[in-house]
Amino acid sequence: MAEANPAHDRIRDVIGANDVVLFMKGDREMPRCGFSSRVASILGYMGVDYKDVDVLSDEAIRDGVKSFSDWPTIPQLYVKGEFVGGCDIVTEMTLSSELDKLFAEKGVAFDAAAAEKIREANKAS
Repeated sequence: MAEANPAHDRIRDVIGANDVVLFMKGDREMPRCGFSSRVASILGYMGVDYKDVDVLSDEAIRDGVKSFSDWPTIPQLYVKGEFVGGCDIVTEMTLSSELDKLFAEKGVAFDAAAAEKIREANKAS
């Protein structure tokens, strides 16, 4: 049997208590890496209510979230307990409307017009 991992228990608790969770470097007010900043900006612009968890303030969580999701990088986005992905995946899902669909399916409120503005601004000219 696998050893208990207190960090995994804490991560599970945060994910269970919040519809949308972003494990990031820094926080939504002051992201401390460009990738975290991008995902926080997407969620903020789309008006998504989310819990931000600063992995830099807690080494156990920083290491634990990587093994919890089996994903090596941060940021990491969870929606209704489901691991969605990191910066590249969230960006691609935003541009393809897949993130809108996921939020809609999961009952997470978001601003569809803002999401469309992101896509319009990123279309090749």
